Amino acid sequence: MNTHVKIVISLVVVGAIALVGYKTLLTAKNDQIQLNASDAKNIKAHVRIGVDNWVGYMPLCSGEMKRRMRQAGYLLECVEDQADYSSRMKALKKRSVDFAVATVDSYLLNGAQFDYPGAIVAVIDESKGGDAVVAWKDSVTTIDDLKTNPTLRVGFTPDSPSEHLLKAISSHFDVPHLRQVGGDWRVETEGSTDALEKILKKHTQVAVLWEPDVSKALAQEGIGKILGTEDTHNLIVDVLIVNHDYYRENKAAVTDLLYHYFRTLKHFKDNPGALVSLLAQRDSMKPEVAETVLKGVHWVSLTENALSWFGVDMDGVSSQEGLVESIEATLDILLQAGDFTASPLPGKNPYRLTQREVVSSLFSTGNTIGFGTNNNKGSNDGSTDSLTRPFSILSENGWLNLREVGTLRNRPLTFQSGTSTLDDESKKELDKAAKQLSHYPNFRLLVGGHTGLRGDTLANKMLSQSRAESVATYFSQTYGVNVARLRPVGYGADHPLPKIPGESNRSHNYRLPRVELSLVAEEL
Repeated sequence: MNTHVKIVISLVVVGAIALVGYKTLLTAKNDQIQLNASDAKNIKAHVRIGVDNWVGYMPLCSGEMKRRMRQAGYLLECVEDQADYSSRMKALKKRSVDFAVATVDSYLLNGAQFDYPGAIVAVIDESKGGDAVVAWKDSVTTIDDLKTNPTLRVGFTPDSPSEHLLKAISSHFDVPHLRQVGGDWRVETEGSTDALEKILKKHTQVAVLWEPDVSKALAQEGIGKILGTEDTHNLIVDVLIVNHDYYRENKAAVTDLLYHYFRTLKHFKDNPGALVSLLAQRDSMKPEVAETVLKGVHWVSLTENALSWFGVDMDGVSSQEGLVESIEATLDILLQAGDFTASPLPGKNPYRLTQREVVSSLFSTGNTIGFGTNNNKGSNDGSTDSLTRPFSILSENGWLNLREVGTLRNRPLTFQSGTSTLDDESKKELDKAAKQLSHYPNFRLLVGGHTGLRGDTLANKMLSQSRAESVATYFSQTYGVNVARLRPVGYGADHPLPKIPGESNRSHNYRLPRVELSLVAEEL
């Protein structure tokens, strides 16, 4: 190539670069002129939140919230991803979004592959009746029926709160076949409405639904509720997560977002009809149906965030770290389900996933705003310890008329021969049982003592009664469980466990002495 050609090519390249640069500068100048000549000049930042259409996120993405943020100088955008949690966590990692919402379990599951790209800065809501397990009554009436009949087919939506509710039942009540990924029991559905259709057509005997499909199912004669989240605590919890770098670089924006979010909650608390109308319009449902759906959600106020979830200190007021407890309890469920073989948390430290600073700052400056109470029947809003809540005293006949919910996972309690004294290992097992019990604050606890088949019948009953009372006393004295919630009963050898196929008599006899913890409730 001769020198003249090289010069020509160089001039062309330089000219092209200059032209591109000129166009870029011109575009930027025109953009700035347009910006300065419009209301957009007052916008400080564009805030993006990865969301789906769960009703609990409605206040966060409502017109009211966007209006408040706009007045504060922010353009708020909710990026809908059809509940693709993995993609949402990827977007949070890459900062395609600045914030993301998720349930605690979905963040633990999907955040792990992206090294948990954000910190939880607020608890948004808790399901309080929005999700439930329903079944045909002629097949299933209690969780124990699920244990004894692994052929029952269960319809549920994978990678959703419905699946997590099943995992929790499997873990807390020891239903091992629900942990079989490829089991015949699994009927995976494309959403709650699909699961509802399958149970109505009797393609399944059990379904895990969310509202309004729960109400539609229960309106059908012959279908009953096995367990609803109105009777659970810290089980299905939605949180707001902020990208680590965004938080460090834009703490003022995070503070402003939370401030205006809690103000938006206050607006809807003072104007409940506005939220009903918003949902009815969004999802094309009747107002009365929308009202039912909204009753299944408890929005968490700033006060509750501070005192019940993040454990912010306040003189004269006890606080709880419900968020860390929820993370740890959820991780236990996921480990039991086989989702992880070991803790995926950075440094095995749940506090690496939380950031209380903004909530603490807003709360300490007197901004106790947002939904403050939950009026849902039978719900527990986290303002008191779920283990110490009061119960009314029941008569003997009252206890006999309670509905059986299910038996918690059996713990290997050991007593010295012929005594009812708990040893240290047994107390550790009861500590684990107390953690499980804390998720079900609305149920009473029947403590059933059982012995082996040998020995005097009356003596066996007296011994089993004494052992049941020892367990009930441990729960009451150690955890403050209301004595009116507990009923210790000694059955002696009247209710032996069935033999496992191929089990020896010696092994069977070894399993018979036990104390069972059964959840019971008033009839619906």
